[in-house]
Amino acid sequence: MIDTPWPAPAKINRFLHITGRRENGYHELQTLFQFLDLADDLWFDIRDDHKIRRCTEVTGVAESDDLIIRAAHKLREYTSSDHGVDISIDKKLPMGGGLGGGSSDAATTLVALNKLWDLNLPSDTLSKIGLELGADIPFFIHGNSAWAEGIGENLQSINIDKPWFLLVHPGIHISTAEIFSNSQLTRDTSPIRMLTFVAGDGQNDCEQVVRNCYPEVDKVFDWFGSDSQARLTGTGACVFCPYPNENAAQKVARSLPKHWMGFVIKGLNRSPLMDRLAEEKE
Repeated sequence: MIDTPWPAPAKINRFLHITGRRENGYHELQTLFQFLDLADDLWFDIRDDHKIRRCTEVTGVAESDDLIIRAAHKLREYTSSDHGVDISIDKKLPMGGGLGGGSSDAATTLVALNKLWDLNLPSDTLSKIGLELGADIPFFIHGNSAWAEGIGENLQSINIDKPWFLLVHPGIHISTAEIFSNSQLTRDTSPIRMLTFVAGDGQNDCEQVVRNCYPEVDKVFDWFGSDSQARLTGTGACVFCPYPNENAAQKVARSLPKHWMGFVIKGLNRSPLMDRLAEEKE
């Protein structure tokens, strides 16, 4: 067992525009992904008997359905590797919260096993493998805050402001498929430029649908207040609000209702997974 864990960091969507819909049902979008200093931790114990096992129970997720297991199998199928692995996880990111936890876990699995199995695949190849499992997995492999288009796989690195955030999770699970299939979802937002976002434009097109369908999320927005910069990440259920420093975020967090989960965390432009990979190469 490798003692130092491999992080699978959370992301937020600083904005999310749905600009169209493909014939296969996938949505065209524009978004800006940014990492958060909050992550699941994964450990990989390499085996020589070809078995791939999850050694930690994850509530509500069968081992065969878990993206970390599916990612490991995809990677081995692609490379015909003879190795196996035992994977343990400390799950810190709330599921169904719009933080990309499952996708991030899968990306970390691909990046870590690429190194630990001595496969030496380039990151573009890992991204292609990951894209078969989830549209935002390439971002987590990419490793830097990114402007994303297409279905989320066309990435351009961008370094933006790194506020402190108060991230609030109201304790519910939201199905991405449900939100994207909702007839009230806006699907024809006009594309914007990066400079337009930096100047303050952009919203989350999923926000109103989620607020209509999930009263608990609507209550979080009401709690932040109409004058705040609170925004939904992804299809929810997490709502985040930026603050100029940690003290300002902590001050607001002290009044958070006890039945909600709150995190005061820093925005990051570089994924901690990249730092962990660099340590392994030393």
